[in-house]
Amino acid sequence: MTYCAALKMDKHLIFMSDTRTNAGVDNISKFRKMFTWSTPGERVITLMTAGNLATTQAVVSLLDERSKAPEERDPTLLQVPTLFQAARLIADTLNEVVHAHADEGQDAEAAFRATLIMGGQIAGQEPRLFLIYPEGNFIEASAETPFFQIGETKYGRPIILRAFDPAMTVEQALRLLCVSFDSTLRANLSVGMPLDVHVYDADALKTGAQFRIEENDPSFSAISQGWGAALQSALEGLPEFAPPDLNS
Repeated sequence: MTYCAALKMDKHLIFMSDTRTNAGVDNISKFRKMFTWSTPGERVITLMTAGNLATTQAVVSLLDERSKAPEERDPTLLQVPTLFQAARLIADTLNEVVHAHADEGQDAEAAFRATLIMGGQIAGQEPRLFLIYPEGNFIEASAETPFFQIGETKYGRPIILRAFDPAMTVEQALRLLCVSFDSTLRANLSVGMPLDVHVYDADALKTGAQFRIEENDPSFSAISQGWGAALQSALEGLPEFAPPDLNS
């Protein structure tokens, strides 16, 4: 499984993804799930992937190869005029890979499914963020839905829903994501460290800060321990539940 999350903030886009893949308890590996294409001063596009590993690797490889081979450009991520067109190109590439490797029938195709998050900025346009579904359709982040998650989302989603504010600082947003990922890591062994991060500054038009949070990272450990202690303290501070008279 996988957990990836992206936040669309007032002045930034922040992406975070885990690196664990598994095909059973005896086959656990680490693979990068975050990829970036850029033309400094003109565009930056980041993609995160969840789902069948062979499918996602094929999609990324095709997008990458076609951006480097002039004869394959029709157009590529480095040529499309808008991020909407980039989302459509990625969705079409996903469909191409799924249909090329799947047998006939919906059930066969399901084994090759993948879900993607794509975001970035093209010169002269606002930063944008998209969620691309396995079927090839997609939606865009908005003021009402300013973040997207893919993979094992249910454990970390309530935390972001309750606390995310697009106006928060990068440091506050990273702390929020660390709590969201920590909750997921503790609840599901198929999501694992290290975590990859990309912080893109709006209008920079170049790749932003990219780094990896390792399992023994002191800041992540401090946030994890502090969150656990804060939850325990909050629970103890709540009024006790008064059950009905069970003997009546």
